[in-house]
Amino acid sequence: MEHKPIYPEIRPEGVEIPPGKTLASWLDSRIARYDTRSLDWHALKFQADYDQKYRRAQMRYIGTGATGVDGDDNAVPAEHFTFSTMVLPAGCEGPLHLHTDAEEVFFVLRGNKLRFIIEHQGERFETVLKERDLFSVPPGVYRGLVNEGIEEALMCVIIGNSKPVTPTYPPEHPLSKIKRPKGAGAG
Repeated sequence: MEHKPIYPEIRPEGVEIPPGKTLASWLDSRIARYDTRSLDWHALKFQADYDQKYRRAQMRYIGTGATGVDGDDNAVPAEHFTFSTMVLPAGCEGPLHLHTDAEEVFFVLRGNKLRFIIEHQGERFETVLKERDLFSVPPGVYRGLVNEGIEEALMCVIIGNSKPVTPTYPPEHPLSKIKRPKGAGAG
């Protein structure tokens, strides 16, 4: 099978440094340092307000992810994907939700009992991940996760779209009835 790149090939002579920027200032604008980030416990606060088991935080590095946050001037602008970390306290969960426009990748940095649940057209799949495990979830299937461990979990979350559509919940899920605040957690 022949590999066909999704994005056009860019050779050195085709690189366009933004107007008014030097190579150094452009590249500096593409660096997101940990000490300039902060955990955003408000991005999905409407879920935690409904039930504390949905409490979790996002730390954005590239783009805003799919939490519904309108913008984050402190994140590197997303061009092809988003990248953030997620903190999931022990006993908490990310509810079943659906991304229709992007693959979602989870890489576990810390945590040893993260149960991932996938539901698709009446079938259910579950797996447990631990540190340094990765799960790539395709678009179009409901996904959720539960931290069954005794410690806070930390994951990298990559979404394969620069501005993903805000996910939805299964129609029977109680969160599907809650109005999501516009621009929730905007930083």
